[in-house]
Amino acid sequence: MAAARPTRTPMKSTRLPVGLYAAQCEECFKWRLISTQEEYEDIRSKLIEEPFTCHRKTDTSCKDPPDIEYNATRTWGIDKPNIPKTPEGFTRHLVLRKNFSKFDAYYVTPTGKTVRSPTEMQAFIGANPRHKDVPLTDFSFTIPRLMDETVPESSLKEGLDSSSAKRFKKAKDEFAHTD
Repeated sequence: MAAARPTRTPMKSTRLPVGLYAAQCEECFKWRLISTQEEYEDIRSKLIEEPFTCHRKTDTSCKDPPDIEYNATRTWGIDKPNIPKTPEGFTRHLVLRKNFSKFDAYYVTPTGKTVRSPTEMQAFIGANPRHKDVPLTDFSFTIPRLMDETVPESSLKEGLDSSSAKRFKKAKDEFAHTD
C-alpha cells in the first residue's frame, strides 16, 4: 500500500498533501491506482486478511500494464497494513513536510476541528457525546514510511541536517544502481 505525491511542482505550502493512492498486487507486484481515499483505506484496513490483487479492480488483471511505476518521479510513502479505516464523518489526512523529512497524520472531525494526536482525539470524543461510541482504536496517527530513494535531490539542499542529507543521498545512490 502506498501514498504517492504527484509529479513534483514548486509549492509555497509548508506541507504537501498526498495526491495519489496505490496498492501493489500480491500476485504480479504491479502497482494499481486506487480511485478514492475511502477505497484505499478499506483495502489497507484488511490487507493481511484480504491481500490486494489486480482482480479487485474492475476490468483489471495481472496481464494489464501497471497503473503507475514505482520510481523517483514521485515521492512515495508506504503505509503499514491493517491501519483501521477512518470512522464515518471523520477524514484522515497525510501530508509530507515541505523539507521531505517525514509525513504527518491528522484527522478532521465532523465539526471541522483538526486533531493531531490521540490525546486530542480522546478530548474531542469526551467533549462530544454524539461521538462517544466511536472507538479511539479506530484512529491511527501512524505515518507512512518515506521511501528515501524517491525524495528529490533538491530537498537535500534545503535545510536537512547533514546526517539526514547523507542518508538520503546514500539511499538515492543505491536506488540508482538497481535500475
